Amino acid sequence: MADRHLIDVHLVLVRDGEVLLSRRRDSDPRFDGLWHLPSGKLDAGESVLAAASREAAEEIGVVIEAGDLRHVHTLHANGSGVEPRLGLFFEVRRWGGEPVNLEPAKCSALRWFGLDALPGDIITYSAAGITGYLAGESFGLLGWTP
Repeated sequence: MADRHLIDVHLVLVRDGEVLLSRRRDSDPRFDGLWHLPSGKLDAGESVLAAASREAAEEIGVVIEAGDLRHVHTLHANGSGVEPRLGLFFEVRRWGGEPVNLEPAKCSALRWFGLDALPGDIITYSAAGITGYLAGESFGLLGWTP
């Protein structure tokens, strides 16, 4: 078992009842070609709000102000990567610019999906966060045995 936990921030960009997902390019075949939320790891010395805004700019080219990030779900996940993760999911309904794929080496496509019509080939970690968000649950567990 890993001796640390990663902290991830996930962006739930919502527009007209749809959520933005990106399709991963990944050397790990378990994740390659699957849809997920724009997201990234928290860097040392960085707040989670700063990380969310940075990831939005780096991955999809939009500007998000800290006040436009609304924490909607926390997910403690195990088995979604090498190390366990604590995922913080932020709903965003206002941003500057139009989302574009700025990381084509890591992402093959961006697409809007209805919140009630998510793709079947979505990474379980992202799907669990979206499900928790839609259910209004503040916290969830994924991959931990009781």
